[in-house]
Amino acid sequence: MTPKKAFASALEWPGWSRAGKDPQTALAALAAAAPRYAACAGLAGEEFPFDDRVAFDVVEETEGTATTAFGAPDVRFAADRRRTTRAEAERLARIAEAAWTLLDRVAGKAPAELRKGPRGGGRDRDAMLGHVVGADGGYARSIGVKHSEVDPADRAARDALREAMLEVLRQPSDGSPIAGKKWPPRYAARRIAWHALDHAWEMEDRSAPAD
Repeated sequence: MTPKKAFASALEWPGWSRAGKDPQTALAALAAAAPRYAACAGLAGEEFPFDDRVAFDVVEETEGTATTAFGAPDVRFAADRRRTTRAEAERLARIAEAAWTLLDRVAGKAPAELRKGPRGGGRDRDAMLGHVVGADGGYARSIGVKHSEVDPADRAARDALREAMLEVLRQPSDGSPIAGKKWPPRYAARRIAWHALDHAWEMEDRSAPAD
């Protein structure tokens, strides 16, 4: 959390992370997102027994960073440094892959020009997809994947980058940061899936006519 923004994240469900002006509103936003997150869990082949009436047990809190205040869940928790078995690692990868799949499906139905945000801003569809691919390139480097810059319009190159990232996530781990960098596997999966889902949901919202 920071003085003006907080994130709430479900540690066992990568990508189920939402923001609010304080911890209470972040938890409320997390609960409200449960029905939307269920689609991602389903694509990953996971049972997801929650709806927007879910109650959370807060197991860990910590101060945020400048990136948190900017709008991304940047904090690594002690729980993120738990070991992951092969089965757990494959689950993390399936959920991250499902988040990308959901984004692609939403983009396939979205208009090229999206409704503007409340202050007249916001990226249109293709620019948003380009932003996600660019961010994924940075995330890839954070988990030790070396690659050339990916043209967002080159789907084969994009998919190859994603597969290289998923292969890293599929590896069992003692919970140490991947490739000697900063991101342990559980956090990496959460950040990657959150970013794809955050923009998929934004694209859905901004594809609809204004009320």
